[in-house]
Amino acid sequence: MIESYTFGRIRIDGVTYTTDLIVFADHIKPNWRRIEGHKLHVEDIVDILRVKPEILVVGTGYYGFMKIPPETKKRLQIEGIRLIEEKTGEAYKIYNELSRSKRVVGAFHLTC
Repeated sequence: MIESYTFGRIRIDGVTYTTDLIVFADHIKPNWRRIEGHKLHVEDIVDILRVKPEILVVGTGYYGFMKIPPETKKRLQIEGIRLIEEKTGEAYKIYNELSRSKRVVGAFHLTC
């Protein structure tokens, strides 16, 4: 469970992370890098596509600067994965709620 988030820091199960990360049901992938820092391309979510969650919750940053291009949204739709995108401060709360009953993955940009 994600316990808290502030600019550049997220606390999950007692561990504080300071890099962007992906939260899977059974593990966390820290140091998540994207092709372009503030755009989420299909190539950036290959690991997520492999596990085929019902829902992908994307935290777009403290100010919401990370954008999701139409081609990425289209690919998620083709794969049958529902996309929820919100600023990270709201996205982590949505992730926590949904993860109680759904197969959900969270991808979180921690800074801007």
